[in-house]
Amino acid sequence: MIELTLREVAALAGGALTVPADARVTGKVTLDSRAVAPGDLFVAVVGERVDGHDFLGAAAAAGAVGALATRADDALPTVVVDDPVVALGRLAAGVHARLAAGGLRTLGITGSSGKTSTKDLLGQVLAAAGPTVSPPGSYNNDIGLPLTVLDADGTTRFLVLEMGARGPGHIARLCRIAPPGIGVVLNVGSAHLGEFGTPEGTAQAKGELVEALPEEGTAVLNAEDPRVLGMAARTRARVVTTGRGADADVRATGVTLDDAARPRFTLVTAGEEHPVALQVAGEHQVANALSAAGAAMAAGMRPADVATALSGATARSRWRMEVDRRADGVTVVNDAYNANPESMRAALAALTGLPAARRIAVLGAMGELGPDAPAEHERLGRDAADAGVDLIVAVGADAVGIAEGAAAAGRRAGEESVHVPDRAAARELLSEVLRPGDVVLVKASRAYGLELLAADLLTTGTGA
Repeated sequence: MIELTLREVAALAGGALTVPADARVTGKVTLDSRAVAPGDLFVAVVGERVDGHDFLGAAAAAGAVGALATRADDALPTVVVDDPVVALGRLAAGVHARLAAGGLRTLGITGSSGKTSTKDLLGQVLAAAGPTVSPPGSYNNDIGLPLTVLDADGTTRFLVLEMGARGPGHIARLCRIAPPGIGVVLNVGSAHLGEFGTPEGTAQAKGELVEALPEEGTAVLNAEDPRVLGMAARTRARVVTTGRGADADVRATGVTLDDAARPRFTLVTAGEEHPVALQVAGEHQVANALSAAGAAMAAGMRPADVATALSGATARSRWRMEVDRRADGVTVVNDAYNANPESMRAALAALTGLPAARRIAVLGAMGELGPDAPAEHERLGRDAADAGVDLIVAVGADAVGIAEGAAAAGRRAGEESVHVPDRAAARELLSEVLRPGDVVLVKASRAYGLELLAADLLTTGTGA
């Protein structure tokens, strides 16, 4: 973060400093008192389980110079605000305005799936052209996005922001904190239908990103998704399309997969062709890479440099197509960070692209699908069967429809399609059936915690 006095923090955040203090914030802004280092600003947020105000003393002892909080505290100087999360957004907006005036380029990414993977690719590509700040994991909400903005300083050339939405107006609010010059929309899928109701509602919310772009900005739109392509009419910015079709401005030709399911293709744009060899697994990563390429070139990078940087980019965020091989020859694919129907199908396609003696899909439920959830889970079971998965293991009460769908598609219940009540039962089953040469995909929505099962499967080389 750029250095600020506590008085400046109070002015930007819209709060009142409790005691005269000329101390300067020279470190980071953090919500975790355990991560505080000397010079940091601590933000006391009231969460579901803990109240950050209870840790003001710990933050002070660790070297924090001040805090954003709803009440004064003797432990350290405090900027008192009505809502620390809202104040955090105001502070980030003020800092972003200063950095943008100095030439910072801000890029926003949204979509129903693939946001984090694309953000990771784009951040690494842009880093080849200059100092870049890109968030860890999925920092894409009213807390994560401001914290990412506040990680930038006067040396930062590119700021990559992931933008999620839980309702109408959410992305527009994030764009007011950090107005982007380049906006990337990946897709409109079934994620969060419980909140938006219909894909059209999701598209309306995702399109808030392109509506926020200035006339001199660039909207990077996935031409293979009609709802995304339709957003071209909602922006005054220049539009760049991505996809495999001949009409796309940034496209991929000659897509193949290596024996680790990593895509190879030719990047075609602006009359140039350059080979790309991705280091991430799954054919769905081609679309993510094209979106990252379109954004990077909109930011001024040359196509050849983009292709080179894409070929060197690696997976950065946990539990997204992590492929690990045990000593006994069993391969575990941990893609358990989150799930929706589209990302499930992409993961199944990646599984079938890996060489294996047997392919096993361990699938938990998909959250936030609303009334379509039962039908979508049954369809997923059918999709897994149609993909040629040898053993389908549905985990948890909410996933029973997956097993039912697989059985309806002809998989023998109890043998090729199995439903187990929880992670422990899944682990016990897999410990008995896994053998060398098997590839196991583990995937579910984040709330179901199947990443823990994937970690368990890697603890030994015997499956126990």
